[in-house]
Amino acid sequence: MITDLWYKNAVIYCLSVESFMDSDGDGVGDFRGLARRLDYLHGLGVTAIWLMPFQASPGRDDGYDVCDYYNVDPRYGTLGDFVEFTHGAKQRGMRVLIDLVVNHTSDQHPWFQSARSDPKSPYRDWYVWSKKKPKNAHTGMVFPGVQDSTWTYDEAAKAYYFHRFYKFQPDLNTANPCVRAELLKIMGFWIQLGVSGFRMDAVPFVIAEKGPDVGAEPKPDFGMLRAFREFLQWRKGDSVIIGEANIVPKEAMKYFGDDGDRLQMMFNFHANQRLFYALASGDAEPLARALNETRPRYGTAQWGVFLRNHDELDLGRLEPEQRQAVFDAFGPEKDMQLYDRGIRRRLAPMLKADRRRLELAYSLMFTLPGTPVMRYGDEIAMGDDLALPERYCARTPMQWTDGKNGGFSLADKTFLPAISGGGFGFQTVNVAEQRRDPGSLLNWMERIIRMRQEIPEIGWGECTVLPLRDRCVLALRYDWRGNVVIFLHNFDAEPREITFRTGEKSEESAILTNLLSDEHCEPDEDGDHCVVLEGYGYRWFRVGGLDEILRRRDV
Repeated sequence: MITDLWYKNAVIYCLSVESFMDSDGDGVGDFRGLARRLDYLHGLGVTAIWLMPFQASPGRDDGYDVCDYYNVDPRYGTLGDFVEFTHGAKQRGMRVLIDLVVNHTSDQHPWFQSARSDPKSPYRDWYVWSKKKPKNAHTGMVFPGVQDSTWTYDEAAKAYYFHRFYKFQPDLNTANPCVRAELLKIMGFWIQLGVSGFRMDAVPFVIAEKGPDVGAEPKPDFGMLRAFREFLQWRKGDSVIIGEANIVPKEAMKYFGDDGDRLQMMFNFHANQRLFYALASGDAEPLARALNETRPRYGTAQWGVFLRNHDELDLGRLEPEQRQAVFDAFGPEKDMQLYDRGIRRRLAPMLKADRRRLELAYSLMFTLPGTPVMRYGDEIAMGDDLALPERYCARTPMQWTDGKNGGFSLADKTFLPAISGGGFGFQTVNVAEQRRDPGSLLNWMERIIRMRQEIPEIGWGECTVLPLRDRCVLALRYDWRGNVVIFLHNFDAEPREITFRTGEKSEESAILTNLLSDEHCEPDEDGDHCVVLEGYGYRWFRVGGLDEILRRRDV
């Protein structure tokens, strides 16, 4: 089993090579450009870089339509450039995670081209076919409103093929032993080139049974996840898989494994949706319940906690009135919404660039139980371009300076236009300007990340939601190796005065040491602590005075 649980106290930064830095002036980001920005990421406090798909692809779904799993898309460089990048990251103490997109391939992949051209092809059974169009072909689409079917007729194959996503992304038949062996081979290949793990795309679809006769609720094969983990730990003991699985809490342990033998990490979509409801409504109670409902049962399991990512903000599992409250607050216009279930905006525009609310949101992300996962550009409050289709609006070039194309590229035309003008244009929102401003969001983010990494209790400790009478405030307590930290967050625009106890009678006389300022908190004669939180305010406390803390840590 794993001997190095590095991911328990990591800070993960998600980026697309395409959109981060262009080194050769062709308008597309590349690995050489990314390598030049490693010192920036290291200085920010990032410990692991998660790369969105960069393998060879026709590019019809931003790289999620892979046509060669063993090569880098020529637009981004070569395998040599990739290895130079991973080597540079390792020199700076940063790990690399990459997207593993194996539920489907591109229809241009040689496997599919061979499969469709000849019924006797060795790759025919690598995909899912039906002679007749299944009765449920118009259900189960991942992109409703954009897709109209999950089965498409192929003239060359004289049969229908299954695709949970777009029709140019035929699903792999993951029940086929040859396909499973190939998936392990793909993982082994990238592990050899310096990768420390994978973000597995669409995990529930990867492990689900597939075929024309499968019902509305296909049975998952969780043994596949155990095989993936066993293989990775055999090849590289500290490698991990973080799964994308938007599931209900009662299903979560099936993905982690009852004995901790499946996925090491998963994204906590359940808490994420209720987090945004709390930001929209000021009511923290559903988020508190979600944290209790998603409590892992063993030490190696870890949630990835996040605010926004490269997809839409999926609100599909909220109650209808809760979902509408989030739409009303953050995506009231139709062009801000997507797939009848989510919002496609970046965080800063959703929060109207309100610095108080941005700090509240990020303070919360860095103190929720799990590993924080950042999205590139969020550290400077980048915006979105709603003129771009679907999810591309939040995938625009990184804004480095106020120069041409935001310093991303010297090309006359970039793969997507950099955001220009208005409140979020590169002329006003960029790294260079914020570096020079001590009070900028970027410099605040660097300090908060540094403090987060000095509080291992969040990643390793036992989390408890402290009971409060005020539903607008969330109070979290972490215990680990005799150390205790407490975090308070006020979701209301108005100040809130709260009185609470730390949770242990022996701590009633303890001072709460503020970790972000000199505003410490002493208990009253009854052992209660009283804190006044300003509108959208937050506090990070360590239980005990500074002298006591230093002695306990043997500093």
